[in-house]
Amino acid sequence: MTTPTEILIVWCNCPDHATATHLASGLVKEKLAACVNVLPAVESIYHWENRLENATEVPLMIKTTRANYCQLENWLQTHHPYTIAEIIATPVTAGLPAYLNWVRTATAENI
Repeated sequence: MTTPTEILIVWCNCPDHATATHLASGLVKEKLAACVNVLPAVESIYHWENRLENATEVPLMIKTTRANYCQLENWLQTHHPYTIAEIIATPVTAGLPAYLNWVRTATAENI
């Protein structure tokens, strides 16, 4: 059963490091995320507009709550340069209780 205080990790790929840090900072500033990790660049291979694409992207690992997810998704869609941004959320099923409580507290103003 899901609850508004359930912790989620949201994944989002960005075209470059500058975009990734801009989005990460905005999400934390808006209190939509407690923390965003800007990860090292990865190689992404995918189909787009009937072509096989190969791109270097910078992933974001975003920690938030289910209650903030819709606002976070909307914010990313508004600020992300991709036509269709990769925004995928997965629930956290276990974690250090003090850390999970910190995520809830750090994003509570938006609930």
